[in-house]
Amino acid sequence: MTPPVLSVLVLFPALCAALLLLPVPDRIARIAFVAVTAAELALVAGMWAAYDSPASGALAFEQQLSWLPQVGASYHVGLDGLSLPLVAMTTLVFLACAVFVLAEDDRPRLQAALFLALETTCLGVFAAADLVLFFLFFDLSIVGMYLSIHGWGHGDRRRSALLFFLYTFLGSLALLLGFIGLYVASDPHTFDMVALAADPPLQGSGTTGVLVLGAVLLGLAVKTPVVPFHTWLPPAHTDAPAIGSAVLAAVLLKLGTYGLVRIAMPMFPDALRSWAVALVVIGVVSALWGALAALAQTDLKRMVAYSSVNHMGYVVLAVGAAGLVGAGSENGAAARATAISGAVTQMVSHGLLTGALFLLAGVVWRRTRDYDLDAYGGLAGLAPRFSALLVVAALGSLGLPGLSGFVAELQIFAGGLATAPWAAVALLGILLMTATMLRAVQRLLTGDVGRLSVGFADVTPREWVSVGLLLAPAVWWGLAPRPLLDVLEPAASVVADLVAR
Repeated sequence: MTPPVLSVLVLFPALCAALLLLPVPDRIARIAFVAVTAAELALVAGMWAAYDSPASGALAFEQQLSWLPQVGASYHVGLDGLSLPLVAMTTLVFLACAVFVLAEDDRPRLQAALFLALETTCLGVFAAADLVLFFLFFDLSIVGMYLSIHGWGHGDRRRSALLFFLYTFLGSLALLLGFIGLYVASDPHTFDMVALAADPPLQGSGTTGVLVLGAVLLGLAVKTPVVPFHTWLPPAHTDAPAIGSAVLAAVLLKLGTYGLVRIAMPMFPDALRSWAVALVVIGVVSALWGALAALAQTDLKRMVAYSSVNHMGYVVLAVGAAGLVGAGSENGAAARATAISGAVTQMVSHGLLTGALFLLAGVVWRRTRDYDLDAYGGLAGLAPRFSALLVVAALGSLGLPGLSGFVAELQIFAGGLATAPWAAVALLGILLMTATMLRAVQRLLTGDVGRLSVGFADVTPREWVSVGLLLAPAVWWGLAPRPLLDVLEPAASVVADLVAR
């Protein structure tokens, strides 16, 4: 019998969160937050070391238990090369957040309990191999982030939290409708994701499959988010606490894009081809709109928030491009697999780099309670360690070679342009993001010392470690991407073959 190591990984943070609801001293709660997230990362490192790409369509660390047999739902979890890197990124982000708030005194026990529970929901989505289980964790993540923004945010946090909840919850209802459509069409009826991918129930169903996939895509598009469903994102980020923004950008947005790769592509190969051009167009528009909107911002946090719309647009572009590739050609199969691998690499890279940028925005907020870029300047001399971290994160976000963002975008465009050459217009998004990030770095770090820069303290060891935890793998995978790609590429090829049916 396979040891339930994956179930331990997923459920252990929630168990510890329940214990933290007891009257535990704040200092113990802070230490527990760091210890639990560190243990989670260590467990994932061991799983990564032990991981061996399973046979086509199979899952590693798999466990399946009877749960709701009358509706064909089970507790079914497992990982492959697409989900393992996202699980690793998730545990790293939560550890960085735990370190970042190690000395904060705003209800640390409740905050630790909330974020540990949120970690379970995020890991549960990436580990789920049953659509009901996927939806359960997907929906609970919305509740956790709502409580984070509402309880620990600033500004107009109540309105931003409500807007976030309403948008994403309504999107999840569309997702549920699509899942029910898959269940009804399957014979025998099942919610098992492995079975549905192996034998897509709506294959060849024409308009029915297109409409059911449309419901799934709508739910995932709101969560991602892409234009025009992105309007909840900037206020949610702006008013969220630093670690809330980091988790929202680094992990929760990936729940939507992961669903595209895990559910939309293998379970709707026919219908995906009908939606492919629309997905490429939406990806291009999101990439360009997100970059233009980011360039127009004078608020640091809103700028980083809009950059997420840009980066997630590239993921959607890759998914659409993979759906356009013909099944017959060997070059087409390679391009499809490259695009899928690039999409997941982009998810991981964006999680690390944008998570770091939001933590750095949190450093700025701690010092001055203001995100106004025009009120700073001269921080390179006043806060050299902060400046170095910001430069690395910004350069990675704009896709500089040698950092993980470049590897991701190179794969996306190498695979995507093979089937949709007209999508090359999205390359303008890279140029615009370069202008955006360099402009932000210039305003914050160079020139005369601004009024908010006076007395700006450099990052503390705790802040330096938390941001460094995210930037280190972004640099490593930028310079030596093979350890990541060796895990990703076999699974991407499997999904590419499923799409080609």
